[in-house]
Amino acid sequence: MKFEYQAKNQQGEPQVGIVEAMERDAALRILTANGLVVLSITEAKKEGASNFVYRLVNKVGTKDLMIFTRQFSTLLGASVPLGSALRTLAVQTKNPLLKETIGEIQREIDSGLSLSQAMEKYSSVFSEFYVNMVRSAEVTGRVDEVMEFLADYLEKQEAISSKVRNALIYPIFMVSFLFIVVMFMAVVVFPQIQDVFLELGSTIPLPTRIVIWFGQFLVKWWWAVIAGTVLLVGIFADYLRSKEGTVFKDELTLRIPLFSKLLKQMYVARFADSVGVLIKGGVAIVQALEITARTMGSAVYTEILRDAANDVRNGVLLSQALAKYPDYFPPLIGQMVAIGESTGQLEPLLKKVSAFYSREIDDLVGSLVELIQPILMLIIGAVVGALFASILMPVYSFVSTSLQ
Repeated sequence: MKFEYQAKNQQGEPQVGIVEAMERDAALRILTANGLVVLSITEAKKEGASNFVYRLVNKVGTKDLMIFTRQFSTLLGASVPLGSALRTLAVQTKNPLLKETIGEIQREIDSGLSLSQAMEKYSSVFSEFYVNMVRSAEVTGRVDEVMEFLADYLEKQEAISSKVRNALIYPIFMVSFLFIVVMFMAVVVFPQIQDVFLELGSTIPLPTRIVIWFGQFLVKWWWAVIAGTVLLVGIFADYLRSKEGTVFKDELTLRIPLFSKLLKQMYVARFADSVGVLIKGGVAIVQALEITARTMGSAVYTEILRDAANDVRNGVLLSQALAKYPDYFPPLIGQMVAIGESTGQLEPLLKKVSAFYSREIDDLVGSLVELIQPILMLIIGAVVGALFASILMPVYSFVSTSLQ
């Protein structure tokens, strides 16, 4: 949900804008965390259809964001002022929506907002992870370093996504083609087979009758199937956007057999990256954990890290706090963190943890890609076999009856 707000910053200057959160209280917490005194906050009006279509057509992809982040990091590293860097990027960026967003951010900064506050208004472009990393960089004064880290992170994400997409092109094509064939057979072919065998007095086997019934149902109630599907998808999507739905979705995805290990490794690598960058910037460990909790992108890991931050605040070592969750943080993490705590080299060891799990993620993605294709082909083969069996069984039944 989006909320429009009016507030004052710590210097007493008025601030207006839009913040996105799951509920009004969460929006208030976000604004307060940014040092704003909220005067009023109301739910924003839904965007018009034309604006929605425009944003859908001109979507900012990971590659576009990665290029922007890399160039932004280079300009900031060359000591180019923030406003000048954004103006330069707005001129040379090709994506229309990103160009417009950069221009808006530059104007927001000129009006007194920080970079993270300005980016936070454009959640369709900058994720919560991205915004919170920028916010942490503003605390440490290392925006250029964090931008370089984000560029590397987005590059790795794009490489993984590209590898998966390329591997799934052929199976997706085959599944789509199979769906069309199944619909054609159920709606057109099987009803004709039914008429032929009824005329010949043959008994139609149960599997064939099921396929025929399915085809007749689609022909008669196709509009209800489409309407029901759209309604159910809408209700489910709306539920997943709620706080309860987000937690349910994140818990469920972490239990999917093929992808559970991959996702957990991705979150562990993200944890190590984020906490390492924050500690290097001089942020206290408790604050680093709290900031990282907001950047994880998983409600499950967010809750774990908030609990860990409370434990550390109460005097518990980070390694001991993480050891309470062996299903989400492997023992290796606790051991490496414990060594870092005892030697005072926590940040370098977290960097090694991130590098290790990044390599593990690459290997696991490769294995999953090789595994997904044969699994999909087996499913396709089973469906095609069932269709042919539904056709051949009546023929075999008819021939057997005729020979007796």
